[in-house]
Amino acid sequence: MEKVPMTAEGLRGLEEELKTLKSAERPAVIRAISEAREHGDLSENAEYHAARERQSFIEGRITELEDVISRADVIDVSKLSGDSVRFGATVTLADEDTDEEMTYQIVGVHEADLKAGRISIGSPIARALIGKAVGDTVEVKAPGGSKFYEVVTVKYV
Repeated sequence: MEKVPMTAEGLRGLEEELKTLKSAERPAVIRAISEAREHGDLSENAEYHAARERQSFIEGRITELEDVISRADVIDVSKLSGDSVRFGATVTLADEDTDEEMTYQIVGVHEADLKAGRISIGSPIARALIGKAVGDTVEVKAPGGSKFYEVVTVKYV
């Protein structure tokens, strides 16, 4: 089985989601199915079919989370240091066209959240950044064409 790299924070988030699904969501959907069954004919019971579909989603997500958690390779970012970009680095970039700065942390696939500034290690921008250092220029190939960024800072927090 292939290990899944992630931060300790990312693992905690997945464990919390799993706990919520098992302790709150699963019992709630079971109650909803039971209530819908009491309404009679199941073949035309939209509430029953919706609850069963929700149950299927929940059980699938639980299975997925248990698999990812069991294969987690937790990397303690606070113990990392250096000038080059690696997994866990928080990198500030400057767009070479607009001088606009943006900051991203490179994290595992299952904890990526662009709005929170966390990008997946497998994303085009993260792949372009790996191994680079402050002052380096990186080319990121995007659907709209190549973009160029300068690495401004690299931190491990």
